[in-house]
Amino acid sequence: MAYQFDFAPVLQHTDLLLTGAAFTLALTAVGAVLGIGLGIVGALCRAWKISPFDRLFGLYVEVIRNTPFLVQLFFIFFGLPSLGVKMTEWHAAVIAMVINLGAYSTEIIRAGIQATPRGQIEAASSLALTRLQTFRHVVLRPALTRVWPALVSQVIIVMLGSSVCSQIAAEELTFAANFIQSRNFRAFETYFVTTAMYFVMALLIRQLLMRLGQRFIVGRPR
Repeated sequence: MAYQFDFAPVLQHTDLLLTGAAFTLALTAVGAVLGIGLGIVGALCRAWKISPFDRLFGLYVEVIRNTPFLVQLFFIFFGLPSLGVKMTEWHAAVIAMVINLGAYSTEIIRAGIQATPRGQIEAASSLALTRLQTFRHVVLRPALTRVWPALVSQVIIVMLGSSVCSQIAAEELTFAANFIQSRNFRAFETYFVTTAMYFVMALLIRQLLMRLGQRFIVGRPR
């Protein structure tokens, strides 16, 4: 084999890769918190058929789940400025991730809500709990307990999908990798290291979120 592996030109740019990884993790953190929050609101409206928001969220979910994330990102970053809405690469990437994750988490959480036994909700009503109190204490936490692994997987999918944000010059990990490869022309080594970093980040995020779920959702006293 004539090709000579040389990782030194890549590793000398470790600072750029770490900066890109930090950018990716920050995008994921903000996108996960806001996206899951949006998903909870959407799931409530759809599961309990709160008109007209149930129809609006239904349309939103169908549009997002049936269009590519890259197109959604381009629409936000390149399309909205045509209407006078301008934003930085960071803001466009965050908004795209929140909107995308919000649609998928809406359906995931809705499935958990609809699995709640009707008797529990009736018991809450008999105790004179308001609909909001019932949702918070009787419906939401058990629902999140059921679907937390699926939500964690979706967050990781969105984190990996954030690599396309390099297309709008958001300085995340793939952007850093592309920059390094364009300078040293060591494509195999550059993207091998980048792949390994994404793999490690995905494992760490999964472990962190599962521990958080166990601590604050599954493990809480009932």
